Amino acid sequence: MSVEDTAAASHELTITRIFDAPRDLVFEMWSDSAHMKNWFGPTGMTILDAGTDFRVGGKWFSHLRTESGGEHKMGGVYREIVVLERIVFTHIWEGTDAHSGFETIVTVTLKDLGGKTELVFHQAAFETASASDSHEDGWNKCLDRLAAALAKI
Repeated sequence: MSVEDTAAASHELTITRIFDAPRDLVFEMWSDSAHMKNWFGPTGMTILDAGTDFRVGGKWFSHLRTESGGEHKMGGVYREIVVLERIVFTHIWEGTDAHSGFETIVTVTLKDLGGKTELVFHQAAFETASASDSHEDGWNKCLDRLAAALAKI
């Protein structure tokens, strides 16, 4: 492995969360457009629209507005779906900011904990450590929003 490969490999993000909800419901939150519209964006942002064509090769998207009125769009394509266990998709920001056009791979793994669900979120490889750090903050806020949405069901 070259120095460049090692540096790229270090720009990864892994988040592990336990949700007080059954695995089938957590999976549904990721796979159903109606649910995504309620949580698929960081807290502090308005989700203008979100949706999914949930199948391998299908696309997903989320359109967000910041508190200051700026708009951001992200999306990607599903690469692998193992029902109730794993979702793998690309992630790309659309637009003109510094991270636009750079594609990463997200893997969401779900484990049944007897009525609760362990979710392991992995995203790689980022161009820089600061890009990874900013995504860590954003995804943690998304997962907070997911927990709140699950609590309402």
